[in-house]
Amino acid sequence: MSHTVIVEVRCQPSKGDEFLASLLPALEDTRAFAGCESIEAYVDQRDPDLVVLWEKWEEEEHHEAYMAWRIEEGLLARLAPLFDGDARVLHLREAQAR
Repeated sequence: MSHTVIVEVRCQPSKGDEFLASLLPALEDTRAFAGCESIEAYVDQRDPDLVVLWEKWEEEEHHEAYMAWRIEEGLLARLAPLFDGDARVLHLREAQAR
């Protein structure tokens, strides 16, 4: 079963486009990372400084390995100055009736 991750990034005022200019090219490497099934980036239609990533991973461990790599290679450090506060990261499982 896939592991779903939703990441909400609030960018500093008027920095959403700059954030996306750095993020979107990096997603090619994300899609090639072991265990990544898909990743898509969205911008809130009413708030261009709110970016949401919708990710699907084979296992949560793949996402953890990916995040460790992104920290090591420096993408998060390069993007962090554009954040307005911390990113919100949700790890989801499919809801099932009991």
